[in-house]
Amino acid sequence: MSLHPMIAALRKHKSGVVLIAMQIALTLAIVCNAVFIIYSRVEKVNRPTGMDESNLILVSQQWVGAPSGDDPASIQKLDELQREDIQALRALPDVVSVTPSNSLPLLDSSWNGSVATKPGSDLIKGDARSTYYFGDENFLQTLGLQLVAGRNFTAGDVTNKGFRDPAEPSMVIVTKELADKLFPQGAVGKAMYLDGGTKPTTIVGVVARLQVPSNGTWASTFVWNSTIEPLRLNANYSRYAVRTKPGRMDAVMHAIPGALYASNPMRVLDDDSVKSFTAIRADAYRADIGMAALMGVVCLILLAVTAAGIVGLTSFWVGQRHRQIGVRRALGARKIDIRHYFQLENLLIAGGGAVVGIALAIGLNRALIQYFEMTSMPFWYVLIGLGAVLVLGQLAVLVPAMRAANVPPVVATRTV
Repeated sequence: MSLHPMIAALRKHKSGVVLIAMQIALTLAIVCNAVFIIYSRVEKVNRPTGMDESNLILVSQQWVGAPSGDDPASIQKLDELQREDIQALRALPDVVSVTPSNSLPLLDSSWNGSVATKPGSDLIKGDARSTYYFGDENFLQTLGLQLVAGRNFTAGDVTNKGFRDPAEPSMVIVTKELADKLFPQGAVGKAMYLDGGTKPTTIVGVVARLQVPSNGTWASTFVWNSTIEPLRLNANYSRYAVRTKPGRMDAVMHAIPGALYASNPMRVLDDDSVKSFTAIRADAYRADIGMAALMGVVCLILLAVTAAGIVGLTSFWVGQRHRQIGVRRALGARKIDIRHYFQLENLLIAGGGAVVGIALAIGLNRALIQYFEMTSMPFWYVLIGLGAVLVLGQLAVLVPAMRAANVPPVVATRTV
């Protein structure tokens, strides 16, 4: 099949050809980046935290009238209040384990810093960025973390820390990701230094994984770099992670406020004070799920509009070319030849639009990287988008092409 008459015919409909080609280019550029955004969001939402997330509750509360200073008497009083709360929570019949904790993964409330293998390293960067979790000897059990090397904390390892106390712990447990980065040959028993300090902190254990609390893009570079310190944070507020017996989480959530008020009524508990980790995960990823859904709808609308444009324009051309089609049929062209003609014509238009679309897709991705902190889109997304728009064009032109193929040869004689 010669391309010359086809190109000559397209030159007679320049505006329509340019319109469809640019529509295909714009669709390709947007759909490629939208699919990449959807994949990135889905991958992020499905990212494991490293915990056993079932039957896990977070309790957040604040005392009224409690001391707020960092003097020994205030710290002692706050520690007594916290111990009373932990005892009250552990006394609930369906509670398996309780630990104080300054945060949890996805909570978006974090203590971050730097860790290094040498003293006096850069305060901001160090050898690696890390999030600090504070907990007692029940931290690993309550969160359902997997210890892969070393040992857990003991009750004797746990100390107190005032809210503004700069003291560094003597020992920590780190995630495998952080351990491998600092000490590839084995981290247990090795010393590291926190936040540019000079006091050595010994790594006594390594857990398989524990995600950082922050869900922002800025934390994606150290998402698994967590450090667990054997500390109870003494402040006029506190958080407790509570693990319940299977199937008893709702009952425990209803019982927690009453148990805490019975222990000490001088506190504030609001509607968000007792939350399941399922709710925390849903809140953390609500925007990502919404973005993925929005991008999916945009893709469907763009593809539908592009397909409708191809169908409409090709149908218009078929109506204008009835006589030419009839002449070709009278000269011996088969139905399949007529169909292939319009499909190849569409392929030329879509191919031209796709070339422009590839450049637009890459340019749009560069703009998203610069202004919205997105990562670079792999080129195979563009190739998939290219294949998708070409297939879409062929499917959209199929019905008008079949209608053209059914034009009888007698049409050629009606206007002679």
